[in-house]
Amino acid sequence: MAGPGRYCCKDVLPFTAMVAMECINVGLNTLFKAATSKGMSHFVFVVYSYGVAALVLLPAPFFSYRSRVLPPFTFSILCKIGLLGLIGSSSQIMGYTGINYSSPTLASAISNLTPAFTFVLAIIFRMEKVACRKASSQAKVLGTIVSIVGAFIVTLYRGPRITTIASPKVSLTHALRSSNSNWAVGGLFLTAEYILVPLWYIVQTQIMKEYPAELTVVFLYNLCVSFVAAIVGLITERDSSAWKVGPGIALASVVCSGLFGSCMNNSVHTWALRLKGPVFVAMFKPLSIAIAVAMGVMFLGDTLYLGSLVGATIISLGFYTVMWGKAKEEVSEDPGVDSQESAAAQKVPLLQSRKNELV
Repeated sequence: MAGPGRYCCKDVLPFTAMVAMECINVGLNTLFKAATSKGMSHFVFVVYSYGVAALVLLPAPFFSYRSRVLPPFTFSILCKIGLLGLIGSSSQIMGYTGINYSSPTLASAISNLTPAFTFVLAIIFRMEKVACRKASSQAKVLGTIVSIVGAFIVTLYRGPRITTIASPKVSLTHALRSSNSNWAVGGLFLTAEYILVPLWYIVQTQIMKEYPAELTVVFLYNLCVSFVAAIVGLITERDSSAWKVGPGIALASVVCSGLFGSCMNNSVHTWALRLKGPVFVAMFKPLSIAIAVAMGVMFLGDTLYLGSLVGATIISLGFYTVMWGKAKEEVSEDPGVDSQESAAAQKVPLLQSRKNELV
């Protein structure tokens, strides 16, 4: 009876949650692009959105301590959360700057670098094993290289137009076609972001091993990101009017990003990192390019370029090669576990019968 329930909690639920989070991320990136195209500063956006998330998660530490026994909250854990906040704020600022220069579609394309960089960092920190003679390890290494090549194609090669679909009269369409669009500069900022994101995964996984309270850690992380971004924002945004957010697309973007991005998305990612590890979480990033391209072309009237299509295809091939190697590796490890469980199950009745005989 415990088998189907365990399978649902350990495999189906994390998979479904991660797919949903990628869909939400694409929508939030589109909202952010619309808000900044109306003149909102991306530094101010990060401060307010993470501030909203921290406010929502404010009761989390009290409930965490009451619901279960947790290890002591040491200074070492606090320092690691501070490091996590520094990495997160840097990646968010670079990412939103990149979207401001380019588009949400390019952001989703470059996010496919995440599985490759996460895999490399997981090897360095001994979270992932590589045996050069095994087909599974060869597939993971080859897929990592292929996905990096595909990401650079998307960044550096735009290519001719493939198709343009007349968009419906949506108020976001005009806002998303900003005049300061710069594909290459945006791609460089986004690449820097998705080098930092895998590092965020690794540090967060380490924190979860020492202090497995997702909501408490995410609350402190959001507070730290908001604080760091506020310092950077006060230096870069000297005009006080930049900090005023009126009703409209800017306010909607901040609230939605705070609730569904900084709060829910970070909580789900942290939970999945504790449950499945960093490589599993990173594997879902390639889904975002398909979602972003489809949304952009169908609803926002974006033009589909050959570079995006070719690069995304190469990235997907690399991603699924890594995923195949990962799956084959897990299958090869399962029989040993099953045999141990079956052996233990066979020993229990014998011990019980011997005990009965002695009684």
